[in-house]
Amino acid sequence: MLHPFSVLHTTIISASDENYKEAVQAAVPLLRAGEVVALPTETVYGLAGNAFDEAAVAKIFGAKERPSFDPLIVHVATRADLARVAIIPEEIQNTVDKLLNAFWPGPLTIVLPKHPDIPDLVTSGLDTVAVRQSAGKIFRAIGKELGSPLAAPSANRFGRISPTSAHAVMRELEGRIPLIVDGGACSEGLESTIIHVKAGEKRPTITILRPGPVTKEMLQNFGKVERPKRSSDGEGMTAPGMLPSHYAPRTPLLLLADPSDFRPEPGKKYGLLSYTGEPGKGYVSLHRWSAVEALSPGNGKLPEAALRLFHLLRKLDEAELDFIVAEPVSEVGLGVAIMDRLRRAAATV
Repeated sequence: MLHPFSVLHTTIISASDENYKEAVQAAVPLLRAGEVVALPTETVYGLAGNAFDEAAVAKIFGAKERPSFDPLIVHVATRADLARVAIIPEEIQNTVDKLLNAFWPGPLTIVLPKHPDIPDLVTSGLDTVAVRQSAGKIFRAIGKELGSPLAAPSANRFGRISPTSAHAVMRELEGRIPLIVDGGACSEGLESTIIHVKAGEKRPTITILRPGPVTKEMLQNFGKVERPKRSSDGEGMTAPGMLPSHYAPRTPLLLLADPSDFRPEPGKKYGLLSYTGEPGKGYVSLHRWSAVEALSPGNGKLPEAALRLFHLLRKLDEAELDFIVAEPVSEVGLGVAIMDRLRRAAATV
């Protein structure tokens, strides 16, 4: 089901962590009036609306052309707001408190039983809600001034590359939303880690529903960590961002496990998303590429690769190529989240 959107004039207002009051004054009246605005977080830009306003939430779905079976994340400005959004079961209260103390505010989203005041549209009819407290100062200031938690998925059209700059949001949603708050480039570059916590006999089980900046290695101190199977068509969705096809450029993306798998078609233009971009390493010398972009030039550092991933995917997508070839990275730490995004970006091919 798609929700309609109105054609609007989209304005960008510049802000920074040090000078954000003008942005707050511009965004909050729109949110109070039931509009949606694009806001920067430390992960990616989010498309925010009052989480308690079902009409505003419907505008989020409409602007993104997002199917109604894919639930949204609700962002709280303060820890105290969590009780307005979710109910923490007693048997996991201690574990949840430890996780929040360690990772909030930050890129960790926790799936919990939802508070009755949260509209079913936010959670796609589920009895659980995904909640996080962003480390983005502008985002939290706007939520605090509004006095309401914000429902906010990534500020892009459904299935497309997540935006890590205001310019990328404008390319995706111009004419669909009234305001973009430009807080500069996001510092993490990948969407938050989403987890579910369940009590266990000896240790709690922490299921990573979507990998992100808070890695498996970072979560292991808090319980037994596992990964679930992904949904293929939305059936059994338990959290946002679980579809196998997502984060995709318009240009077909090929994720090759081995250089020998590359068999170029004559007359086609290929671009390479390389890990380090170094000749003699990986895939750089494999072909006369029309374009080469490196996730971590010369270094092979996963945090830098994560930060640059969506920006470079978007750059290659705008290079008029026939195909983008992505070189895999090591699946340790942040590499798990990077490979998760690349696999899903390639799933449409």
